[in-house]
Amino acid sequence: MSLLRFPHAGGLMLVAVLASCTEDSDSVAPRAQAPSARAPSFTASSGTTSKLLGRATFSDDKDPNFRIKRMTGEWNFEIKAKPAFDLAVQTIDFPKDSHSGWHSHPGPVFIQVVLGTMTFYEGDDPTCTPLKLTAPAGFLDVGTHAHIARNESGAPAQNVVTYFVPPGADLRVSEPAPGNCPF
Repeated sequence: MSLLRFPHAGGLMLVAVLASCTEDSDSVAPRAQAPSARAPSFTASSGTTSKLLGRATFSDDKDPNFRIKRMTGEWNFEIKAKPAFDLAVQTIDFPKDSHSGWHSHPGPVFIQVVLGTMTFYEGDDPTCTPLKLTAPAGFLDVGTHAHIARNESGAPAQNVVTYFVPPGADLRVSEPAPGNCPF
């Protein structure tokens, strides 16, 4: 199905302007890990449940360079993909003391905290500074490095997550704990 056939779908993709692809963009290929004397310790999620609400591939049958551009008054929106992209939406429930495990993504991910409070940690932050978000709040994860989402609030939380990934790609890539956080 082509997004071009649905003129109102552009508003849904407002945040996708940050997902634009260019020739000089970071690769979506997995990063090579440095050799180690021991195997990496990947961290699985703990206590979370997720439900995939939908996933579809968007492309333009007439042009291998998929592009949507919309301008309304002062508002400008654009999304580009070469040659196509998958858009997936998922809910993730976080009971108290649960977490996502360390992971990355092959494309940008838009996270909406819709219930409770979530704490996010970035694997490339040497100080392991928490980012606490309480519903309703949003967070953009470009997916280029390991990160973890934790429910440290003592009450249930829920995220609605929108993924932009290459067609057929996994939505999540498990990663070893980067060592910058005590957990």
